[in-house]
Amino acid sequence: MRWYIFVAGVFLVAGLIIARLFSLQVLKFDYYFNLAQDQDEFYKKLFPKRGEIFIKDLSTNEYYPVAVNKKFKYVYAVPREILEGREKIAEELSCILNLDKQEILEKINKRNDPYEPIKYKIEDSVAEKISKLKLCGIYIGEKEDRYYPARNIASHIIGFVGFKGDKKIGQYGIEGYYENDLKGKQGFLKGAKDASGDIIDSITSEIKPAEDGAKLILTIDKNIQFKAEKELKEAIEKWNAKGGTIIVMEPKTGKILSMVSFPDFDPNNYNKVKDINVFLNPAISYIYEPGSVFKPFTVAGALEEKLVTPDTTYKDTGKVKIKGYIISNAEGKLYGTPTITEVLEKSINTGAVFVQRKLGKELFKKYVEKFGFSQKTGIDLQGEVAGNISNLDSNRDIDYATASFGQGIAVTPIELITAFSAIANNGKMLRPFIVEKEIFYNDREKINHPVLISQVVSTSTAETLTKMLVSVVDNGYGKKAKVNGYFIAGKTGTAQIPEKGTYSKDRTIHTFVGFAPAFNPRFAILIKLDEPKGIRFSADSCAPIFRKLAEFIFNYLKIPPQ
Repeated sequence: MRWYIFVAGVFLVAGLIIARLFSLQVLKFDYYFNLAQDQDEFYKKLFPKRGEIFIKDLSTNEYYPVAVNKKFKYVYAVPREILEGREKIAEELSCILNLDKQEILEKINKRNDPYEPIKYKIEDSVAEKISKLKLCGIYIGEKEDRYYPARNIASHIIGFVGFKGDKKIGQYGIEGYYENDLKGKQGFLKGAKDASGDIIDSITSEIKPAEDGAKLILTIDKNIQFKAEKELKEAIEKWNAKGGTIIVMEPKTGKILSMVSFPDFDPNNYNKVKDINVFLNPAISYIYEPGSVFKPFTVAGALEEKLVTPDTTYKDTGKVKIKGYIISNAEGKLYGTPTITEVLEKSINTGAVFVQRKLGKELFKKYVEKFGFSQKTGIDLQGEVAGNISNLDSNRDIDYATASFGQGIAVTPIELITAFSAIANNGKMLRPFIVEKEIFYNDREKINHPVLISQVVSTSTAETLTKMLVSVVDNGYGKKAKVNGYFIAGKTGTAQIPEKGTYSKDRTIHTFVGFAPAFNPRFAILIKLDEPKGIRFSADSCAPIFRKLAEFIFNYLKIPPQ
């Protein structure tokens, strides 16, 4: 019996030893391997710097930063070091940092917490005040973060770097769209350590440098952007508008020279914005019914198909009846026997319906789609949406009739100015873009060139329509957009806002889109005002803004009078 007990004991001990070795060498191999390796090797991640963003000054060809990396001081607590006086510490920090005392107290009361941030991006003077107090467990740190020196200027274009979970990434605008290029690539440093833990040279040492993010040069011009922001802000305040948008684009290249929308935000303090919808860029992320500014595209299709000419006439009775519906001209006006040119000059709704009927449903929808109103333009900004022309799927006569003058369909401002730019550019539609050049880690440059989307209409049709749009500014409702010495092509639009199955009588959206010089265009401008008060038509609200901005650009770019 003693012998059996001895043998059983030996096997039991041997089994335990084997089980322990199996656990150490097999089950926990990775853990102990890394632990041992850490004693004589080291591995360090190398983090890249985020690429910075610049806008241009076309007059001097200099670059100005709008998104950079900057070192900021911040205050943090090590709660486990705070043994007493928590109330007093919270009180003093609350006064200096302008934070809620209870909020600070909750953080420093986490007694076993080794690190608790209290406030980021504090001024040097504030950091100095806190340091002089020598508060137990309270420290000042420094780290690099994103900084936007122009603050609200071009905020919708740029976006911001913010938290998504516990990770910081670019969001909205350029920061979001070009995240992969801006963030760079992480590197590492791997090598050996001696017995005392010091790094030693070794043939097994390995280094992969971090690759900093690409530097982005935008097509945006500093001075045109500032001027557009000033004019839009003044107009919104003057007419007590809910918001607005201005876009300036080069028709021959697709470059965006300016893009402004209000309300805007300061990307340095994006976390203070209460309504996150403010981050969405109204120029690309919101659709609206454009109204009469859409009429040139109806006319373009009919000109292209040779169904009308600028001098074609029709009999206007002031109304069109369509299966129980009545379409009237603005203010109930009658125009007798107007030409198609006068349809644009005087913005006649019944004339647009006449042209649409000449085209027919199939051809009308074809040209609406060709001008890009059912798809995204492809602009390199995060958050673009496509227009909505689903009403045309109904095949109802009334839906096609109202669409002819921009009612019942919805577009984005960027779609609208891109379509107008196609008319300006001999019928060629180019993809709008906002990053001109990327400069990568190894000084490799990627230049974004103009991209042709399609030939929407022929050169002759574009030229004919341009002459008609010049007549709108010279003789029609676009007169207040006129700049002496230059041919301006443009069109107004005053659209009622749909609500509860009908259209509001009081709430409207005003738009003016034009390009100049009309027969050799250097720029196209879209101006949109949301719900202006005390003014009825875009001819009086938006057209004057176009004139002021156009005058500035003519002088700034030294474009000679014609």
